[in-house]
Amino acid sequence: MKSNEKKLTLGLVTLYLAFVFFGGLIMGRGSFVFADDNADKLGELNRQIEEYERQIKDLKSKANTLSNQIAQFNAQIKLTELKINQTQEQITLLGGRIDQLRLSLADLQNAFQMRAVETYRLSRTNEIALLFLSLTDLRQAMAKYHYLIKIQEADRNLLTRLQTAQETYTNQKTELEDLNQVLGVQKETLDNNKTAKNYLLAQTKNNEKQYQALLAQAKAEFEAIQAIIAGGGEETEVGHVNQGDRIAEVIQGTSCNSSGSHLHFMVVEGRDTRNPFGYLKPIDFSNCSGFGECSGGDPFNPTGGWDWPLSAPVKFSQGYGSTWAVANTWVGRIYSFHNGIDINNESNRAVAAVRSGKLFRGSYSGYQGCKLRYVRVDHDENNLETYYLHINY
Repeated sequence: MKSNEKKLTLGLVTLYLAFVFFGGLIMGRGSFVFADDNADKLGELNRQIEEYERQIKDLKSKANTLSNQIAQFNAQIKLTELKINQTQEQITLLGGRIDQLRLSLADLQNAFQMRAVETYRLSRTNEIALLFLSLTDLRQAMAKYHYLIKIQEADRNLLTRLQTAQETYTNQKTELEDLNQVLGVQKETLDNNKTAKNYLLAQTKNNEKQYQALLAQAKAEFEAIQAIIAGGGEETEVGHVNQGDRIAEVIQGTSCNSSGSHLHFMVVEGRDTRNPFGYLKPIDFSNCSGFGECSGGDPFNPTGGWDWPLSAPVKFSQGYGSTWAVANTWVGRIYSFHNGIDINNESNRAVAAVRSGKLFRGSYSGYQGCKLRYVRVDHDENNLETYYLHINY
């Protein structure tokens, strides 16, 4: 019996020391200090990203030419490719860490289960039987009790590490999901960059003169619209109009301040523009605010109750605010915020008042003598005005 007790005690000592060593190993892994084999590669990618960001900034400060704009697209495409590579490296690195963390969790769980079993065995010692033990046996029993207390303390520490590891594992899995979403957005941005470059080349036919003409049109329109909102247009009061009355028609074709047929519609309060989609009601439409002949770029989301200035279906070519065109075409070199919406109806050019009010006809001659005609309705029931540009009276 004494030999067996001695063996058991020795076994418990060995088990305890093993747990202490193993727990320390797990703690080392639980702190998730991983050798980062990709550190050098990520460092080089960061260096290249910073270089291309400086290059793009430098290009933007230079003369606004077609070759400069193409160079910007090329640099932006390369920058986006580098960011994609950077994100992919981060995903690979994080995936490796998650795999190691999963193993650490398994080790922690196994260690905790083993300790639980041994603690239970030790706790089965009959306290009454201690009264009949010899002095040697009593010392061995006390040693067992001592080790039991130590193991229970280690169990509490191990449980804390296990909970921390589980939380870290959950957080890193969430981070990995976020990185995959970022990667998807970056790949979409790369496609947009390449398409925008090809779109510019198609619109300009890779001709500097044509590019400058497009810039001049955008500049003339922007200058005129800003001046009109500020009260700089020459206006004539026409009289009162009712909601739905015909007040103008859309000019067909290009002009000195327009690259194609469209109505630029604005809602103005004081000198500040408002998003027309907050006032116009839903309508049949085609979203042609993106690349090519007709692809979506800006959201089309009317939520108001006003009738539209054009009959359905409307062709939507640019939205309000920081639009796709601002981000992807030459107009972004002229303005950063579109203060109205651009729409058209190719089969019906009639423009109607969206609300009743006082009608004014006006025009503004600005950049290189380019004249922009418009009508304005000062609403009856509120302090809003609506503007209708690129029209004939």
